[in-house]
Order: sequence, then C-alpha cells, then structure tokens
Amino acid sequence: MLMRFSGEISYRNEEERETERASLVPPPDLVVGYALTSKKVKSFLQPKLEGLARKKGILFVAIDQNRPLSDQGPFDILLHKLTGKEWRQILEDYWEKHPEVTVLDPPGAIQHVHNRQSMLQDVADLNLADCYGKVSVPKQLVIIKDPSSIPDAVSKAGLTLPLVAKPLVVDGSAKSHELSLAYDQYSLSKLEPPLVLQEFVNHGGVLFKVYIVGEVIKVVRRFSLPDVDERELTNNAGVFRFPRVSCAAASADDADLDPGIAELPPRPLLERLARELRRRLGLRLFNIDIIREHGTRDHFYVIDINYFPGYGKMPGYEHIFTDFLLRLGSKQV
Repeated sequence: MLMRFSGEISYRNEEERETERASLVPPPDLVVGYALTSKKVKSFLQPKLEGLARKKGILFVAIDQNRPLSDQGPFDILLHKLTGKEWRQILEDYWEKHPEVTVLDPPGAIQHVHNRQSMLQDVADLNLADCYGKVSVPKQLVIIKDPSSIPDAVSKAGLTLPLVAKPLVVDGSAKSHELSLAYDQYSLSKLEPPLVLQEFVNHGGVLFKVYIVGEVIKVVRRFSLPDVDERELTNNAGVFRFPRVSCAAASADDADLDPGIAELPPRPLLERLARELRRRLGLRLFNIDIIREHGTRDHFYVIDINYFPGYGKMPGYEHIFTDFLLRLGSKQV
C-alpha cells in the first residue's frame, strides 16, 4: 500500500519495497543449478562471473543437497562437481526424469577421467600424428598394491628411471594431485599404491594447460618439474615428493623463456586433439596437461586430464563460460 508525501512514494514496509523491486527485474533466460564443493564455489563463482552472467540473463542457483533434487528448479542446465556413488545415482535418476535438462557433464563420463589408468587410454588409442606434430602418452604402469613388488614390476615393464608416481584415483582432493619423482630402483618400494608410474619426459620445466569449454580452447603456460640429466640421475637417490606442481601462482606466461620451450603447441593440433577427446570422453568441461619433449619441436605428451578444472585461473574465463552456457541454452529451444 502506497502513501504520497510531497510528490514522493512512501512504502509501508520493506516487504512491499522488495516486491516492487522484484517485479521490475526481468526473469532470467537461463537457470543454471550448481552442485559444487565450497572450495569450488569460491574459486569458480567469482563476482565477475556472476555479475556478467546476470547481465546476460543467466542465473546461478545453488542446489540444496538436503532436499530431493526433483523438488528443486526448474533448471535449464545442471553444473556439478561432486563425487560419490550416492550423488551419481541422484543425478542419473534426475536426468532420466528430466531429459530436457543439460547435465554438465554426464557422471559416467566423469568417472572415466577419475582413474589415471583409463584417463589417458583415449589419447593412446588416438595415436595422433599429422604435419603439425605427434601426441603420445608417457609409458606407464599401474600398481594396485604391495610396494615391495614395484621394483620388479618396473623392470619387467621396461620403464626407464626417473619415474613420476601419481595417485591412481583423482577425487578432487589436494592429495590426489600430489606427485613423487623416484630416482632409483631401490626407492620404488617406498611408494604408496594404488598409483600410476609414468616415465619422466624432460620438457624444459614448462607444461601447457589446455582449457576446454565446449568448443573453445584456451592455452596457458605453467612451470613444471625441471629437467633431469644423467649427472642428477647418478647423484640423486630416493623419492622426492611435490605438492600440486601446476597452479596459477606458477604461471610461466610472462617469464623470459627459451623460445623453443615457450612456443605454444600448434593450434590446429590442439583443436584436433580437443575435438577427438570431446567425442571419445563425452565431456565438455575439462583440461589437458601437455608437455613438449625437450629438444624436439613437435613431439608432445599428454600427462593428465582433469574434469571441470580451475577455470577461475583462466584469463577471461567469465566471458568464455557465459557464452558457452548461452550457446547450450539456445540449443535447447
């Protein structure tokens, strides 16, 4: 109810004021429900993303995990990065009842890249080589249990030291992104299975993070582990543990690097790799960690694939991501 005083409008209470304001705000064109960890919400849903999304008619709505998913919404797109069989079942049940909703990404496809044994298999099967270069995966070995068996297993597999050891399962925790570098045969039994052992490939201490958002590719340089020469291999023994090697703080984009190390992989090669992996993995949100073998110009190795990576570290991610969501929404109409 309104009262006029000196040509102005006075509202009897705040509730009426909010109702009036709400009536002036147009409904969103796209509603995106999200189920993310608190850490992911902080890194991904930054004010610059939410602000730009609102301007473009996109509304992000938090999914309440204490309420049935079917009672919430309606959503146009469902964005998630939670783990566990229970969540996966909830999501699959919801998708079966609401096939019109775009789920980013299908839980079965995500599961494939949560295991480092299966993660790189699609790259290996691709056997990508063209005039722009060759893409391989490092020779690797999976150890499920019994650390004492590792030295013998490595010898039988013909792997060459040093070896990078990574946890077998990627579950989003910091620990699952830690890695170790084993210099000698005797130290291998100190490692903690289940894990994947990869031959270390010298790459000039730089890796390329290839962010993929639908059909868009963005590449950034990150510092990585330094090269290991014969002298170091002879003089060093033991297992050296590293936290997550590649992060935003370790950006190498503005570093003064040897041009042969800093040169980005050829765009046509990355586009072909991304297109093939999108199709084979069934994912639209992921990144690929790529290294160039030191001393070569066109031999690349994929060493990791991550679902829904830290897009907040990617320059201009808010524009790329909102455009991607709008393109998805237009395809639903």
